[in-house]
Amino acid sequence: MDTKEVVRAATDQLFVDRDPAAVDRWVAPEYKQHSTMAGDGPEAIRQLVAGLPPDFRYEPARVIADGDTVALHGTYHGLGPQPLVAFDIFRVEDDKLAEHWDALTPVVSETVNGHSQVDGPTEVTDRDRTEANRRLVKAFMETVLQAGKIGRITEYVATRYVQHNPAIGDNIDGLATAMRLLAEQGRTLRYDKVHRIIAEGNLVLAVSEGSFGDTPTAFYDLFRIENGRIVEHWDATPEIPAQLPHNNGVF
Repeated sequence: MDTKEVVRAATDQLFVDRDPAAVDRWVAPEYKQHSTMAGDGPEAIRQLVAGLPPDFRYEPARVIADGDTVALHGTYHGLGPQPLVAFDIFRVEDDKLAEHWDALTPVVSETVNGHSQVDGPTEVTDRDRTEANRRLVKAFMETVLQAGKIGRITEYVATRYVQHNPAIGDNIDGLATAMRLLAEQGRTLRYDKVHRIIAEGNLVLAVSEGSFGDTPTAFYDLFRIENGRIVEHWDATPEIPAQLPHNNGVF
């Protein structure tokens, strides 16, 4: 099975069918967890599945595969008082789930840009451009988001692009307005380290560590690339908690 097939089968049987035996079929004995919601190992997943509420469901939006790594983008319902937009990353080894990272953020019903946090194109295209698009996003992260060279943003981002962050408007003008408002409020957005870039064709997910104001933050940024420029962006930026149910960190 390819890695997408493994992850789809495993997550369907675990979180849709809620089959406890699926843990034995799909979760590696040394399963390593980075989520804030569960501990290491198959038994922690078994307990998580067993504790899911009756109204739990998952709405998938996007799936991208990069070697042994698969990233999912979608929405969880029933995990809390409101739906949660989620990025889930799985590392697959020997056709089993071996490691997991995630980022969750509440669904916002009214957004500045008028888009939802998950709508937009879902199909992976331009697979022959995977490495070029990975390099583009890496350069954008390093030059604009880490080094702060905002004047070079048009080298990487199309003037007209679609924004799904609920607090930012479309296009470069929308981003400039949001950055100005943050500066006026004294709230800095800092990207300190890019931990991984997962790419398949026109979709590239960057996972970074930094801070929003004084709050340690994980940044999951998903970009759609077209003709050598970023044309669409989705994200989740959860706070990094001080305490976790394991010793692996969130990255």
